[in-house]
Amino acid sequence: MKKILHAQYFIITLVFALTTAAKAQEGLSKPSTQINFIENSWTDALKQAARQNKYIFVDAYASWCGPCKMLKATTFKNNKVADFYNDNFVNVAIDMEKGQGPALAAEWGLQAYPTMIIFTSKGKPVSGTVGYIRPNDLIKFGKQALNK
Repeated sequence: MKKILHAQYFIITLVFALTTAAKAQEGLSKPSTQINFIENSWTDALKQAARQNKYIFVDAYASWCGPCKMLKATTFKNNKVADFYNDNFVNVAIDMEKGQGPALAAEWGLQAYPTMIIFTSKGKPVSGTVGYIRPNDLIKFGKQALNK
């Protein structure tokens, strides 16, 4: 009886260890599942873009904005979108009603949210779009900006 209990304990421990190891490995190799944004710092985005020689993707939003929340919950979490934007851009999300937001909204002439703008690494606007956008359309938007 003791041998059976020891064998069962060994098997349970082994299965647990293998499952834990497999989940750890999966976590290491799993691609990003959302766009990685710098939060509320246009200055940091400009510095990083200059260092990496990349364009900047700006998500200009307001905390009360329904379509902004939909973007964050859906489009920005799409694997293809995340991979494309994380590989090709420095991404920054800016609450346009806090910190640098109001001054940038005035400088950029923003009138509605969400507004997404792509800038060169030096901060020159290349392309923009307003409103909710589906994953495939956001990828097209980014590709068009890179080709300008």
